[in-house]
Amino acid sequence: MNENLVAIVSPLLDWYDVHKRTLPWRGTEDPYKVLVSEIMLQQTRVAAVIPYYLRWMEELPTVEALAEVDEERLMKLWQGLGYYSRAKNLRRAARMVMDEFGGRFPGKYEELLRLPGVGDYTAGAVASIAFGQRVPAVDGNVLRVAARVTGADGDILDPKVRRQFRGWMEAVTPSDQPGKFNQALMDLGATVCLPSGAPDCDNCPLEKLCEANRLGIQETLPVRRKKAARRVEELTVYLLMREGKTALRRRADTGLLAGLWEFPNVPGSLDEEHAGEPLAEWGLTALDWRKKLTAKHIFTHVEWHMTGYLLETAGEGSGLTWADREELEALAVPSAFTKFLEEARRALEKEAAT
Repeated sequence: MNENLVAIVSPLLDWYDVHKRTLPWRGTEDPYKVLVSEIMLQQTRVAAVIPYYLRWMEELPTVEALAEVDEERLMKLWQGLGYYSRAKNLRRAARMVMDEFGGRFPGKYEELLRLPGVGDYTAGAVASIAFGQRVPAVDGNVLRVAARVTGADGDILDPKVRRQFRGWMEAVTPSDQPGKFNQALMDLGATVCLPSGAPDCDNCPLEKLCEANRLGIQETLPVRRKKAARRVEELTVYLLMREGKTALRRRADTGLLAGLWEFPNVPGSLDEEHAGEPLAEWGLTALDWRKKLTAKHIFTHVEWHMTGYLLETAGEGSGLTWADREELEALAVPSAFTKFLEEARRALEKEAAT
């Protein structure tokens, strides 16, 4: 066991008493609220999560409410947060809590791991914060702090290295305040022991215990192998207008953005000469080409480079749903299509005003 890590508990908890972040999900031991916050925070900035969390809790304040919500409303509440499978897994977890645990959240780490979408970190966070169980919650922030304090140069993307770090953190987690300790580590990594640029070592309570600080290698730790370059995909997106409505279609039930609504699109970047070709396949006739648009959206492993066209059409269209402004607002359209969504809203408003 690394001696530096053993010594961090007291100064870290003292620092947290003074410097902890004020967040809407802090100060609660309600496992439902802890779970929702932790799932929302996965790969998402705190500032972005706060308004979503508040809206979610206003509409779905209990695990029972989440278990009963329909998928359309679920996706609408999540719209813009990305990684939409998280929302579906949350509802699946809520239904499991209701059906298999009689509406009471399981209080043990091992049981929490059974819930859909709950991995090692999330189970540790809920178990320690909501139930006071002495288990670590090791996310990227904690790995960074631990790597710098110990000076360990193993690749944190290597499962063996991550298991080693988890073992270290489990050994030093205090039995009387595990939730507080885990949250203190999260806050230190998020506000002081920063992931990019120079960490704020002068204001770190662990400065004198940190091996990376002693050696001046803070910015080289933690070590992680380089990610593969994102794949670039080109799409042509259509804002099809007809009689004050715009066309949408639902994506497949599996894969990227599964089950969400999208504007009709085809692979590849079609120029003006060829952009009309897919319309015949959809059973539509172009009446007026109004505007050309471009947009880009970055996912974890892929980038979408999109060319878009706004046009007035005639025909019913195969596999399309035509939505007016109110209906468009009620449907979950992923943030990848934000630019096109905004343009569709403006077009619908303009038609409604004439």
